[in-house]
Amino acid sequence: MVKASFHFPRGFLWGTATSAHQVEGFNTNNNWWAWEQQSGRILNGDKSGAACDWWGGRWRDDFDRAAAAGQNAHRFSVEWSRIQPVPDKWEESALDRYREMARNLTERGMTPLVTLHHFSDPLWLTEMGGWENEKAAGHFVAFVRKVVEALQEYVNLWVTLNEPNGLCVQGYLEGSFPPGKKDTKAYLRALTNLARAHALAYHTIHMVQPTARVGLSIYYRDLVPAKSSSPLDRFAAGLSSRMFNDFFPRAAQEGILRFPLWSRTLPEAKATQDFLGLNYYTRDLVSFDLTRPGQLFNDRSTPAGVLMSEGNYIANIPQGIYRAIKWGLKYKIPIIITENGVEDSQDVLRPRYLVEHLHQVWRAVNFNFPVKGYFHWTLVDNFEWERGWTQRFGLWELDPDTQKRKKRPSADLYAEICRENGISSEMVSRYAPEISSQLFP
Repeated sequence: MVKASFHFPRGFLWGTATSAHQVEGFNTNNNWWAWEQQSGRILNGDKSGAACDWWGGRWRDDFDRAAAAGQNAHRFSVEWSRIQPVPDKWEESALDRYREMARNLTERGMTPLVTLHHFSDPLWLTEMGGWENEKAAGHFVAFVRKVVEALQEYVNLWVTLNEPNGLCVQGYLEGSFPPGKKDTKAYLRALTNLARAHALAYHTIHMVQPTARVGLSIYYRDLVPAKSSSPLDRFAAGLSSRMFNDFFPRAAQEGILRFPLWSRTLPEAKATQDFLGLNYYTRDLVSFDLTRPGQLFNDRSTPAGVLMSEGNYIANIPQGIYRAIKWGLKYKIPIIITENGVEDSQDVLRPRYLVEHLHQVWRAVNFNFPVKGYFHWTLVDNFEWERGWTQRFGLWELDPDTQKRKKRPSADLYAEICRENGISSEMVSRYAPEISSQLFP
């Protein structure tokens, strides 16, 4: 085997990503905590509880672990319901806590990337109708202004909304996220109000902090025709990709919301993204199905013969992240991989998944595609929304009952990658020998 390395550009961001409700614990004043208390909403009846006890202070040790592992960045989110527990009150102590987190990252030589909305909403917003209410965007912007004013000394990278496309589908069409609806009209209202919230937040951030860089994190699903020779399968895959993948970044580029048989202008959204955040995990095969108009005439399946995660949730198809990056080029802005990872409690698939996906990111960088960073999902096992504690994405294993962390081998692999700013043949031979000959023939 040839000894070689795939190196990334100087200044490339290497980090992990987390979100407030999934790691902090006891976020009792938001819609997800209320959702967890309802029977049948979360797999196995799981509850977030203490989560990773970050609100209890364990973020410090976890940040130490990330810094010691060579990570030079970290993506975390702020919890709206802690900062604004009721409409007419700001909780300064919560802002102080988040400012301390951001400051501690910079003191560790790590760049903070802060997400302003990662799925959870204050209960008072939910009681107003949530994202179906046109006033939601205005409330969000007031919150954004407060956060940016408090954290701007330490934070220059902001994500306004995490996966608004996934949030709308799961919350308003599939019903697996709060508010648990299956209503196309509610879905369109939420899409519109979230797009407007992003646009107004973008302008607000730049008014407060002119040098800030602001973007969206989009849940990119690699949607491929089940039969490439079938015009109908190609139609179904293309339509689904345009509606799911393109809706928000296209709105932020053009200032137009586009959906089949429906569109509206949103001029304030035009040119409101400084970078594109890409969250990529897996691929779906799409078949045309006339009986599924509500699902845009598509039926999805998993490609045969590929390695699957332990819960059969993620197919290991690293070429998909390259396709995601190539897709993102049309927006003509820098790209950051804001999430990528795999559920794997035994850490059997993760080393290979990590190396193969990063090799595809390197391919893109090698073609001068403007990829500026990679944030692995996630640092430590956390509460995975409607799937509760059944999925383990962490580089570090967590026992939720004792809060003990245990390092997985992939944590050492990722540390070597971060320190090297690249992937070497020696790393691959140690951690994922089964693919050594493929990457280094």
